[in-house]
Amino acid sequence: MSREVLLEWEGQEYDHNPKTNDWYWALGIIAVAGTIAAILFGNYLIAILILVASGAVALHAENHPPTHRFKIIEHGLIIGEEFHPFEYMSSFSVLEDIEGELPPQLSVKTTNWLSPHLIIPLEGVDADMVYAYFLQRVKEGEHHHSFHDLVAALLRF
Repeated sequence: MSREVLLEWEGQEYDHNPKTNDWYWALGIIAVAGTIAAILFGNYLIAILILVASGAVALHAENHPPTHRFKIIEHGLIIGEEFHPFEYMSSFSVLEDIEGELPPQLSVKTTNWLSPHLIIPLEGVDADMVYAYFLQRVKEGEHHHSFHDLVAALLRF
């Protein structure tokens, strides 16, 4: 199998939005209110779950996204060291921001149950070349942002 790199670029998994103190206060107030409500209803397991989940969200909010190296080769896409062959990709789409403020993203749906939907930033690479190359090898489909993506945007993740 040929490993000749046709296109290569780097990108971050998501944009880091620094959180203000007010954001953390709001998270804490919601977590305490939820915990008190769960205790009042006698559901101690949910109370513990709310506290642990809010702690995890607070810790994740501080993390900066890792920078990944993306490579398109003849038989697939390499993200870091992970190879995604074209034959396991069911459809793709290039998502573009209407206002043009954000770089385009490559959305790929795969048959892999561990990573069924890949969102790849196309910053620093010609999006038209990526589109043309994928169009020859993978079926184009209409992709929309998932509920998870919308919630993450609402929470500024």
